[in-house]
Amino acid sequence: MLWPGTLVGAGAGFFIASIPGAMLGALLGQALDRRLQLHSWAHLLERLGARPVLRNDELLFVLLGRLAKSGGRVVDRHIEQARLEMRQLDMEPAAQKRAIAAFNRGKSGNDSLRGYLRRLKAQPHAAEGVLRACWRMILADGRVAPQERELITRWGSWLGWTRQQVLALGGEYDAPKKPVTTRGWTYQQSLTLLGVTATSDPAQIKRAYRRLLSRHHPDKVAGTGASTLQVREATEKTRELHQAYAFIREQHGF
Repeated sequence: MLWPGTLVGAGAGFFIASIPGAMLGALLGQALDRRLQLHSWAHLLERLGARPVLRNDELLFVLLGRLAKSGGRVVDRHIEQARLEMRQLDMEPAAQKRAIAAFNRGKSGNDSLRGYLRRLKAQPHAAEGVLRACWRMILADGRVAPQERELITRWGSWLGWTRQQVLALGGEYDAPKKPVTTRGWTYQQSLTLLGVTATSDPAQIKRAYRRLLSRHHPDKVAGTGASTLQVREATEKTRELHQAYAFIREQHGF
């Protein structure tokens, strides 16, 4: 791992007092790295520019924000997908505020993410979770733009994944899409899918929707050692839940 403060301290110390100075400078620089949590030159530049270093729980939403914006425009489905990720992580209100700010920060595209992702490479499970969430964001609007594919494969390489592995992971989520207003999709079917009635209040409908999403979420299914087919089925079930909920919200006006 590259520690910028340590290297700068060692270099400055060597210039001033040769090897003893380099050793002292390295120690002082290392203390600075630890205090300011500097893991890369990008972190150092962020500090110098008064731009806060990303926390672990913010990095994911910066990535999601950049993906959402990469196609040129953030749409409602991107926003809903980001909210879904927050619910899946069971974030407290303060953490949700940080996630929203990180999502907006990601849309600017100003952060250098290589150092963050290379550091995450040492946590394979977390790295896979990040890539899965990124694929869900990419597919939220029903298509994969070239810019999105380029971003996720580049990020995957920094996480230690090959391009083929990243694209294969996306294939688990690339199930056939069903538009909300297809023939045969009715209000009653939407209510039945969520297990609610026409007289259920908005709070009851939201609870039912979130409970079912948690039960059928592809990541939860994948975590049980399910097959690729089962993950695809869970992905399609999640899309149906999204559609049913959107249809009911439109009918109820909330």
